[in-house]
Order: sequence, then C-alpha cells, then structure tokens
Amino acid sequence: MGELKWWQKTIVYQIYPKSFCDSNGDGIGDIPGIISKLDYLQDLGVGAIWLCPIYPSPLVDNGYDISDYCSVAKEYGTMEDMERLISEADKRNIKIVMDLVFNHTSDKHKWFEESRSSKDNPKRDWYIWRDGKEDGSAPTNWRSIFGGSAWTLDEKTNQYYLHTFASAQPDLNWENKEVRQALFDAANFWLDKGVRGFRIDAIVYIKKPSEFKDLPVDGADNLGSIAKATTYQDGILDFLHEFKEKVFDRADIFTVAEADGVYPSDFDKWIGENGAFDMSFDFSHIRLGFDEDCTWHKRKPWKLIDIRKCFTDDEEATKDNGWVPVYFENHDLPRCTNYFFPQGTDTKLAAKFIATILLTMRGTPFIYEGQELGMTNIKWPSIKMYNDISSIGQYELALKDELIPKEAMKYIWQYSRDNARSPMTWNNGAKAGFTTGKPWLPLNDEYPELNVKTQTEDKDSVLNYYKDLINLRNQYLALIEGDYEELLSYSPGIYAYARTTKDKSERIIVIANTTAKIRGYKIPELKGATLLASTYGNREATVLRSYEVRVYKVNNK
Repeated sequence: MGELKWWQKTIVYQIYPKSFCDSNGDGIGDIPGIISKLDYLQDLGVGAIWLCPIYPSPLVDNGYDISDYCSVAKEYGTMEDMERLISEADKRNIKIVMDLVFNHTSDKHKWFEESRSSKDNPKRDWYIWRDGKEDGSAPTNWRSIFGGSAWTLDEKTNQYYLHTFASAQPDLNWENKEVRQALFDAANFWLDKGVRGFRIDAIVYIKKPSEFKDLPVDGADNLGSIAKATTYQDGILDFLHEFKEKVFDRADIFTVAEADGVYPSDFDKWIGENGAFDMSFDFSHIRLGFDEDCTWHKRKPWKLIDIRKCFTDDEEATKDNGWVPVYFENHDLPRCTNYFFPQGTDTKLAAKFIATILLTMRGTPFIYEGQELGMTNIKWPSIKMYNDISSIGQYELALKDELIPKEAMKYIWQYSRDNARSPMTWNNGAKAGFTTGKPWLPLNDEYPELNVKTQTEDKDSVLNYYKDLINLRNQYLALIEGDYEELLSYSPGIYAYARTTKDKSERIIVIANTTAKIRGYKIPELKGATLLASTYGNREATVLRSYEVRVYKVNNK
C-alpha cells in the first residue's frame, strides 16, 4: 500500500457538540466549550476531531436535519468561534473533521421551502415529489427508518414528498445536477475554512430506484422498509466519484462514509485506490443479532466471539487495498460497555476490553466522547424523558407488535441513542463540569466515578488505560502499519491476532477472552514474550480470566 497517510496513523475523537462542554451555562454544549478542552484531547493523544453537525437546525433529529449548510447554529456559537476552533486545534496538531448530511435537508431549509411552494418552482425538482395512488394514499408502502410512512402529503400542492428518515427531513434529488453542485459548493466552503476531513452521513440512500414500487409487507404497520428499496442502488458510485473529483481531491483530507449495507465484498468499489472514499464504516459487528431493519425488540442471541469474523473479514478485504475505521461507539449507538457484554459484566473490564481491541487493530481508531471513561447506558423510567426520535419510533413499533410498555422500555434502555448523548462528565461536581445550568439531557447517574477528574487521578482507571494504549500504539510500528493475522481461529471463545511489520522485525500478539469463563490457550511463540498490556494489569501464563485481553511483543531469537 506504500507509505501511510497522516489519517492512517492518528486517533480520531468524535464529539457530539450538544453534549461535550457548555461554556455559557445554557445547558447546551458549544464550540467555545470544545476549544476549552483541546488540551485534554491533545493529552489523550487525539489527532483529529470529528464534529457532529454544528449547522443551524430545527433539531427534529438533533442536528441531522440541517437548514443551512454554510452557517453555524447560534446555540453552538458563531462562525468566528468555528474559525478559532480550527485554528486552535491546528496549533495542537489536531485536524477538524465535519459531518456532511447530504441525503436530506431540514424541511425548514430555504431550498425545500421554495420546492414546496408550487409545482412550477425552479427548485421543485430539488426534492422527490410524487402523486399519490388512485385512492389518495402514499405513492408506495415504504416505511421510513424512524417508523411510519416514508411519504408525507403536502396539502398545498397535493403531492407527496419522500423522506428516508423523519418527515421533517425531505430527501434531496441527486439526479438533479444543480442539487449536486450546490452540495459540492457547501463542502468546499468548509474546506476553504481549513476543515481537513468529512464523515458523510447516510450516503447509501442518495440514489433512488428508477421505478418506485411497493415492497413486501414486513411489519404490523403494513409497510416495508425503505432500505430495501433505496440502499446502494446502481449508479450511486457515479455520483460519489463526481463528489470525489469536485471536493475530496482538492486538499489533503480524509473521507469516511457511513455506508450501512456496504460489506467487505464491496470495499474495492467504495474505498482504496479506486474507491470514492478513504474509509467506510462497516456495521457488521454492530448489527450482530439484528434483522435487516434493526428492529430493537427482535434482536436474536449472539456471542461476543462473533466480532472475530467481522474484524477478520474487514482486514482480509483491505490487506492489499483500502483502510477501515475501527470503532465500537458513536452518536447513534448505546455505550459499548453495555452493548457488547451480558448484563452484570464488570463495565470497567468491558471498557478496557474494547479499548485494547480498538487500539491494537489495523485501521484508524475512532473514540466517541466518554468512551475513554467507560461510560455506561442511562436508564430513564419513561419514554417521555427520551429526546431521540429513533427511540420513540422503536417504542411505538414495539407496541404495535403487542409488547406492553414495560417490555418495550427494556429495549429503549438497551439501544437508545440517548445513551451516548447524555452529557460528557468532567468532574464529580453538581453538574459534572459540563454546565453551570440545567443540562439539556440528564447526566449519567454514575458520573461521580465516571468523570475525567476522578479517572485522571486513578492510575488504574479506564482513561489512563486508554492513554497507555495510545502511547503503546505510537511506540510500536506493528500496531499502526503491521499486517493482521488471525490466530486460534478454532477457539470457541478466544479472539487472538498478530500484527507484524513487513520486515518481520516487530510482531505483536493480542489475545482476548470473549467469555466470562476462565480459558486456557496455547501459542508457542509467546514463550519468553514481553507483556505490554493487560486488562487485569498482571500476567497469569496460559490462562485468560473473565474478558481479559493481553498484548504481547514476541521477542526475536
């Protein structure tokens, strides 16, 4: 693959601005708050910050419904604040990466307001409008990702518009050249400001089928998932390569696609030398046990060892061409300490388990805010307390499938996106150092222990374990550019792999017990090896304790 680029050698830290740090006491995180924590991120070892949307938005979907691509929402600050963030981060050798949400806009975006004003408006074709069926019902029986019909009737013009997500998020028509150019111009606006990367949201949905047809019904609502009709359609890569040519190739940046439904077998088309993006998030390990629609209450049993195949498939697909982001959390997921482990698991052990895999795998590690503390899920008693539109949709879907409210709430506690969106906790004070006002979402009940100040002072904390592993990653070339080789593939509970430099001068072996039971193992080349890290802090040769992970350096003879 040649010499690695800067973004292949760094650590990316994802910030959900609303929940990171509030500088003015209004209970909402903001850009000056982020600036105030840049030294913390530099000390952690971060080289890039992925910012979730900071654009103006009615906040129907917490900022992923954008009403202006080239401005900053007033609750987060000003354009001057954003320029200062880019500058101050750069002084610390940290690059700013922004979210591009180009499948849809807010229904309050001026483009959509023009489009819906009349059938002959010049921007009518910037969105997807259709007549209803003869009986006046929606053009198709597609269900939106958030539940309910993917079509909304606009009474003024008596036509329906399409929305993959909420009705307040109308889909843009990428077939229209003017739309594409307007989006490219918006991305270039931020490149000119000094942004050095983009995470591209929900990009697999931008290309719609040539014909809009009903789908087989797959739920009690008599609808079919829109994903089955619009994901990864023929011709989408033509759009994306145009995107690359007109935006991505202009500067030394990296791009990472949120491409749910794109699997390792497709990576050669999406990433690498001939791909449209530098990286693409693989959802395989996130989707374990879920049906195609990721219906929360229909998840089937699965085992932690199943992540082994997911990561090995990624590594095999990219060993000669391509690069993957390695991640376990983001703003759309619950906390990994609860998500990947059975109820009752020691969450500190779980957090260190995840950290070890994350920071020893081949690829660019992505850490989500608070993950480095081992933050856990929240558990609010009523659906009325939840802000996440997806949680509300999943709750209603569960009730339609005849679950009682108490049962439905169990799945909200497990999978709600609000689990990761509750505020970052900086100290054990009254408001956890997040704000001096009332937090926009309640704090995690465990914040007196799960906070930056407390963990900084505890040598055995999850935070200090992350710092040690990041330092270890920077110390050993094998952990950044080394090849990946799965070991002990026959084991029903141990996930082991080696990272080896091309010249064989460094070889690191990682061994993880994916079960709560004590497990033995035998790897002859570890005789005389140096233990570099362990989630238990010491060594008990050839035996792995509950969810223990060890990192060894094989000593050359």
